[in-house]
Amino acid sequence: QVQLVESGGGLVQPGGSLRLSCAASRSIFSIAVMGWYRQAPGKQRELVAEITSGGRTNYADSVRGRFTISGDNKNTVYLQMNSLKPEDTAVYYCNSKLQSGPFTTDYWGQGTQVTVSS
Repeated sequence: QVQLVESGGGLVQPGGSLRLSCAASRSIFSIAVMGWYRQAPGKQRELVAEITSGGRTNYADSVRGRFTISGDNKNTVYLQMNSLKPEDTAVYYCNSKLQSGPFTTDYWGQGTQVTVSS
């Protein structure tokens, strides 16, 4: 199992930046994939960015070039968000995927609100 605690959300003006943090209860190298998802009101939860234990990254088209996912080589994953737009407003959730043989289990944080507005 793994517990995830997010921090860093808030209110920011369009064009601004925020950095989200996700602290895991175990080493991120023991977690197959860690990622950030978001859910806006009335919309489905969607993948924003993810990083594998080997360091490979993947981004949604809507954030590529503006957001960067990274890890601290211990137990924390970050999402640096630049050039924020109003459409980035959502609750952002940290996710981890633990693998055990052929099985993958998802764990989620409690979510942190990001609001982009002038």
